[in-house]
Amino acid sequence: MALTREQIAMRVAQELQDGYYVNLGIGIPTLVANYVPQGMDVMLQSENGLLGMGPYPTEEQVDADMINAGKETVTAIEGASIFSSAESFAMIRGGHVDLTVLGAFEVDQEGNIASYMIPGKLVKGMGGAMDLVAGAQNIVVTMTHADKRGNSKLLEKCTLPLTGVDCIRKVVTDLAVMEIKDGAFHLLERAPGISVEEIREKTAGKLIVEGDIPEMKFN
Repeated sequence: MALTREQIAMRVAQELQDGYYVNLGIGIPTLVANYVPQGMDVMLQSENGLLGMGPYPTEEQVDADMINAGKETVTAIEGASIFSSAESFAMIRGGHVDLTVLGAFEVDQEGNIASYMIPGKLVKGMGGAMDLVAGAQNIVVTMTHADKRGNSKLLEKCTLPLTGVDCIRKVVTDLAVMEIKDGAFHLLERAPGISVEEIREKTAGKLIVEGDIPEMKFN
């Protein structure tokens, strides 16, 4: 069965490491804040000017002025810092973010990403995506494996305008975890109950499958 948005975020949270500075993009990536492993020291950075972002607030914790880049209310952990977006982008452009988690419309087998524009449709804008793909040490993309019409979003070559070139190394979808290297998607894990054959059918780009592919674990 395909993963829910929350399960995708839970799997991405396994990519976090102690001491990381992490930027979470809009959409599924913001949910990762709710699943930081207990006891792990991670500083979540929001491009609108918050370092030390916590999980989503309870009803009692809501502060309308404390928001993330997607204008959702968030909390701040002990030791958090608030500053201007100019300083926030200086951190990003200066290469001080260890891991960035982004959503995408398309990713291809060369590690290219398209995430900011669909011709003929109204999209809010690129936000800080172009800065993030250029400045982050490591980028993980979260997305559904296919669009609402069943068309693969993991392509041989992106069809939409590119956000970044040769910058994506790992993708976590509702069906699989894949590493991008040597011009191909390498299947690492599959969602519980999802077969390798289904992943093959829904991956338009070159897919490499080596050995038995384990199911994702969430404990």
